[in-house]
Amino acid sequence: MDGRKELVSIPIDGEYVEGLLALPGGARGIILFAHGSGSGRLSPRNNYVAGELRKAGLGTLLMDLLTPAEEPTTAARFDIGLLAQRLKLAADWLSKDPHTSVLPLGLFGASTGAAAALQLAARESPAVYAVVSRGGRPDLAGREVLARVRAPTLLIVGGLDGQVIELNQAAYSLLTCEKRMDIVPGATHLFEEPGTLEQVARLACGWFVQCLGRA
Repeated sequence: MDGRKELVSIPIDGEYVEGLLALPGGARGIILFAHGSGSGRLSPRNNYVAGELRKAGLGTLLMDLLTPAEEPTTAARFDIGLLAQRLKLAADWLSKDPHTSVLPLGLFGASTGAAAALQLAARESPAVYAVVSRGGRPDLAGREVLARVRAPTLLIVGGLDGQVIELNQAAYSLLTCEKRMDIVPGATHLFEEPGTLEQVARLACGWFVQCLGRA
């Protein structure tokens, strides 16, 4: 697969965090990943999904949302507003890079990163054309925020992740955008069971290709 793949440095509040930008040839969109608490650009699950998205013709940016000094602190990991602001800085960076500025933006969030992605999608800028949540906590975005989201949103939850299913159902009822919730049978929170992460990737690819194709 021809294209561009490189380690990039993104300015974050006076410091820099590293990200992995990968663009397949003829990319038709760019997906910015919002990792969950305690995770980052090296997350094996998100990297697997990113690889499948690139096969579908979508670029990906996996980045660390926290600086090395912040990473050990639990408070920063669960500061949804802080994570959303970091995502915005990354989205602004993508909007200025000549290779990605013309590509419609989608967001893929996991765990607490899903709440940050929805907070960003609820803002007027940047334009977000699709959101996918994997085992996410969309409820942490806040009731008023969820009602303001306009980007088509897909919530993916493991069938054995009972409490998170309930939290996603509550958040789903507050979304007024185009939306869908898919439950992956036999999957726990991390989708570690055979074949379950593959299902996540298929669902995410289908959603992003469909929604970004309209942009």
